[in-house]
Amino acid sequence: MLRANWKAQLDNGWRLGLLAQIPVVDKTTFTPTGADGDTGVGDAAVQAVLSHDIDRYWAFGFGARLVAPTASDALGSGKWQIMPGFGIRYSFLEVGPDTHFAPVVRYAESFAGDPSRRSISAPQIGPTLNIGLLVRWFVTFYPRNDIRINFADPISGQTGRLFLPVDVAAGRKITDSLVLSLEAAVPIVDNYPVYKFEAELRIVKQF
Repeated sequence: MLRANWKAQLDNGWRLGLLAQIPVVDKTTFTPTGADGDTGVGDAAVQAVLSHDIDRYWAFGFGARLVAPTASDALGSGKWQIMPGFGIRYSFLEVGPDTHFAPVVRYAESFAGDPSRRSISAPQIGPTLNIGLLVRWFVTFYPRNDIRINFADPISGQTGRLFLPVDVAAGRKITDSLVLSLEAAVPIVDNYPVYKFEAELRIVKQF
């Protein structure tokens, strides 16, 4: 995934965060007759978030993400999506400066795009817990908003509305400006199937 972040300090303690990303996707679809694989660029997204510290421990933020249907049919949704969201953060300063709990909820709603593709209407939840370890290592539970509840039309193989994975990332801050991490996720409830296994390697360079 190619991702760029930009942050700015505003008046009265507010901060503005901007994000742009283009995912590179390697997807394998299993069918009764075999498996089909596709690799390419996924749906691009831009995001803006306003955040504010309440005190040393608590902070909150809100914003929206816009997703464009830039991927090929097999790798993307075929729809434009808007995702308004809200989150809070509690820092466990007694444990360490990098340990915090930051649940985020956003709602994905599709509009425009390919009329033949299914509509999207789903809360996406990320109860992110980051634990700072020794020697700049860290473990993050639910680093993404991958808990989903489908309120749109059912997809093939759906037996309910909930998709609940186990999602864990581990990494190390190599330097003050370079972070390396590996994330893996598998579903434990996939009544609304999203994926069977997902892995992501991240190399983050700050300038």
